Amino acid sequence: MNTPSTILAAIPRRLHLQPDHPLTITRKLIESRFPGYKTHNELFPIVTTGQNFDSLGFPLDHVGRSRTDTYYLNKDTVLRTHTSAHQADTFRSNESEGYLISADVYRRDAIDRSHYPVFHQMEGARTWNREQAKKDGKDLAQIIWEDVEDIPKHDIAVEDPNPSFHSERNPLQTGHLPEEVEAIAAHLKRSLEDMVVTIFNAAKSASDTTSDTPNEPLKVRWVEAYFPFTSPSWELEVFWQGDWLEVLGCGIVSQPILDNASVSNRVGWAFGIGLERIAMLLYSIPDIRLFWSSDERFLSQFSEQKPIRRFIPFSKYPACFKDVSFWLKSSSSAAGGGGAAAQAPGIVSSNPPDGDNPIPPASPIPPPQSSSFHENDVMEIAREIGGDLIEDVRLTDQFVHPKTGRRSMCYRINYRSLERTLTNEETNELHERLRNMLVERLGVELR
Repeated sequence: MNTPSTILAAIPRRLHLQPDHPLTITRKLIESRFPGYKTHNELFPIVTTGQNFDSLGFPLDHVGRSRTDTYYLNKDTVLRTHTSAHQADTFRSNESEGYLISADVYRRDAIDRSHYPVFHQMEGARTWNREQAKKDGKDLAQIIWEDVEDIPKHDIAVEDPNPSFHSERNPLQTGHLPEEVEAIAAHLKRSLEDMVVTIFNAAKSASDTTSDTPNEPLKVRWVEAYFPFTSPSWELEVFWQGDWLEVLGCGIVSQPILDNASVSNRVGWAFGIGLERIAMLLYSIPDIRLFWSSDERFLSQFSEQKPIRRFIPFSKYPACFKDVSFWLKSSSSAAGGGGAAAQAPGIVSSNPPDGDNPIPPASPIPPPQSSSFHENDVMEIAREIGGDLIEDVRLTDQFVHPKTGRRSMCYRINYRSLERTLTNEETNELHERLRNMLVERLGVELR
């Protein structure tokens, strides 16, 4: 068990379903570009390691399985780290040819203005039935090309200099026919270009109300990529405000995933996109913590019934920087983290009945099961102590003592509330609690 009560408390929030929330508006904007796709927006976040890792072919030694990266409820149950934890089940249910999943996902990560331990992803997929095409006496590639023609066309500039697949850089999967992959790739790219045009035209309309944004034509480019669940794979980038921004990753679905979901007769594509990242671009929201704010000065600026407008910041309160330095235990290294957390008793099933999703009670968090030091453990302690009162945590210095070989680390904590000015007494108390917990949990020696 390495999941604190503060993380469990986020489960009922479901920001992507709250009316007039910027994440809800962003989700609905994307969904509007995929008519006929079945949406799954209320999937419970507690899943098995089989769903989160095994169904997608994660190796047993993959870093994503580590307790330093993933929130474990017991050795077999986690808070999902991606919406793809539901991919195999969704393919297996075979309810529609296309689907969209939007959900909260959980990862132990850095603390800064663009990272949060709970964030929201959307993924989509579209597949075609080879056997059905054969029964109908039709060519599958031709069927897909006909579907491509149903996707709205656009007039933006697209840079796509590479072939749909390459034997070394972006290979075909075994059993995939070149002509089918050509057609699937075309359908994928046209679909996602249409989505991106809609998103960034909305963002451009919002930014046009200000004079500091350059008026430039929208253009996109496709970049070959590697993802473990697709091949060939691509990233889609958009030229926005003078720079190329990576927007999403996508590709042809790994056939073993479809095979394991008992739909071997299907082939298709999938993509994944971060809702916070897109909403921050749409609204020019500067800090990811704001999405969790209940401050009406934030929430009142968004409406599903009104055009998208840039977020108008309210007062930025002063920062308070405090450093903490410590020696690691002599047997520790700063190279990585431990393994999966030990089992905690009394955890509920990961598939409770609809409408009855119990949240397991928080249990005391044991010390790491390994002598290795991992930075994410510092981040989790900071979150547990300071919550959203900490804006970022940065490693500012480290060195190894030439005689003892012990490693010293120094972190700078930026305490800053989004809603009020923190007092010196508050920050001093928080910082002292943080220092004490570093000693208690990680066994470090304060300097």
